[in-house]
Amino acid sequence: MELGSIWVIPICIVLGVLALKWILQGANGWLYETKLGEIQYSLPPGDLGWPFIGNMWSFLRAFKSTDPDSFMRTFTTRYGRTGIYKAFMFGKPSVFVTSPETCRRVLTDDDAFQSGWPKSTMELIGNKSFLAISLEEHKILRRLTASPVNGHEALSLYVNYIEEIVISALEKWSTMGEIEFLTQLRKLTFRIIMYIFLGSESELVEESLQKEFTALNYGVRSMAINLPGFAYHKALKARKNLVAILQSAIDKRRNQRKENISSKKKDMMDALIDVEDETGRKLIDEEIIDVLLTYLNAGHESSGHITMWATVLLQQHPEFLQKAKEEQEEIIRRRLPTQKGLTLKEVREMTYLSKVIDETLRLITFSLVVFREAKSDVNINGYVIPKGWKVLVWFRSVHLDHEIYPNPKEFNPSRWDNHAPKAGTFLPFGTGSRLCPGKDLAKLEISIFLHHFLLNYKLERLNPGSSSLYLPHSRPKDNCMAKIKKTPYSLVKKQM
Repeated sequence: MELGSIWVIPICIVLGVLALKWILQGANGWLYETKLGEIQYSLPPGDLGWPFIGNMWSFLRAFKSTDPDSFMRTFTTRYGRTGIYKAFMFGKPSVFVTSPETCRRVLTDDDAFQSGWPKSTMELIGNKSFLAISLEEHKILRRLTASPVNGHEALSLYVNYIEEIVISALEKWSTMGEIEFLTQLRKLTFRIIMYIFLGSESELVEESLQKEFTALNYGVRSMAINLPGFAYHKALKARKNLVAILQSAIDKRRNQRKENISSKKKDMMDALIDVEDETGRKLIDEEIIDVLLTYLNAGHESSGHITMWATVLLQQHPEFLQKAKEEQEEIIRRRLPTQKGLTLKEVREMTYLSKVIDETLRLITFSLVVFREAKSDVNINGYVIPKGWKVLVWFRSVHLDHEIYPNPKEFNPSRWDNHAPKAGTFLPFGTGSRLCPGKDLAKLEISIFLHHFLLNYKLERLNPGSSSLYLPHSRPKDNCMAKIKKTPYSLVKKQM
């Protein structure tokens, strides 16, 4: 009798723990699903995880490991390849869409979906930024701000400038010994985007701005814990400093205009100060700052990272590197002796290099997810996404789908030979009305850098086996510590 009673307490404890676990695991479901009525029975498969944290711990654990795709794999393993799953992310009930069809539907159906970035992200990027404004406001600002970074005329203006600082940077790096290749590339691409958007003010605020943008980016995809020591807390401080720096630049520009002191060229800041809507309303400084923050951040981070990865991947695959190099040499051979520097026409003739860049964009998937929100109850693939629920468009699942791209984690630019991707299968810049307006400028920067690198330099990594980090973006843990070395006597030097 006494022996039997000894086991009662442990059994009760175990049963209590199991009951508590069951209650906690179902708490989010009871809180967010039961109030939906009949709709709850049409929700996508999945689970809403634990109270408050939902699936965030699983997400962060996977992306801080060596296998970030294990996060989504848990959904496909448990629920099958449905292309749509429910979860609880960034404090909200959410739905992942992971197939070409579901991703494309969400990104192109503006009647059913609107921008839905987390509140914490909005606090960092700004409530007047492209991520937060309405579709109509977005169309107006996009039309205005895309003109300086898109189209033949606009891009032609930047070829010589980009080429000049690329040549200078590569020459400098080759004399510096050990460098963090990624860090140097981010500085280079930041200098380019600063020149385009801030013109004469760019050199004065460049270094201070880039430092703050680095802190800002670490906080964008972190948990919104506003306590000292956490990435989000540091990011909020960075935003405050960025706003102050840009406000000072705007004040200076306005004063110059009052005194009729014009800059050498009209840049994005001038355009944003001058723009008016159909009623004659001009943008307030808060709106100008948030637009500049969005462009300056996105405009250098993606270009810098993809340039680094394209260079590294080519070095790892000598056969692809040689083919890309031969294309660049052929461009030089065809050039008239009197021509100095690249032209946009030549850049657009780099067909193989374009495949290298597209393959890098696919494999790395710089932006792994974008956020939308259901404006009403939406039916997709037989499942209902309830009004107000967040929708996370998960690009990684599309770009690394073995049914779309055989051996998807293999770098193979030749997979793009005679291959036109079907709608929704290649989304490095998104699609639909919110397609990234700077995509052409980004590819131009990467192409010009690789052109000169392939012809004259090689990368010697100091830690070729360095592990990778995946948040906020994929990168080597050592930021690609390397030496940039000049190659032996090259075709370019012969032409000179």
